[in-house]
Amino acid sequence: QVQLQESGPGLVKPSQTLSLTCAVSGASITAKFYYYYWIRQAPGKGLEWMGAISYGGSTYYNPSLASRTSISRDTAKNQFSLHLGSVTPEDTAVYYCARDSDASDTVVAGPFGFWGQGTQVTVSS
Repeated sequence: QVQLQESGPGLVKPSQTLSLTCAVSGASITAKFYYYYWIRQAPGKGLEWMGAISYGGSTYYNPSLASRTSISRDTAKNQFSLHLGSVTPEDTAVYYCARDSDASDTVVAGPFGFWGQGTQVTVSS
């Protein structure tokens, strides 16, 4: 059973960088041909696809966030991370990591077969 668990600070100050990590168990993040994702949901809004990283380490970003977003991975620890720079209160959201259902070798907008429980991040001074 694939399990994902987000971790990181719950409070970030404006203009700082938000960094979250997703620890994966039950599967290797290098296993062909799966992709791993970051998604967020701001209060009162729908899900927002932020970006993805492939089994080979290729990254993909939402164009609206690309200038501030970076996704990396640590294959030794079987985890991947999100870094979102220059945050504002509008970046306050529940952040989720996820993995696609099928080994389709393509980045998708959904559905995702496996989700972390989500972590609340508040941007406030």
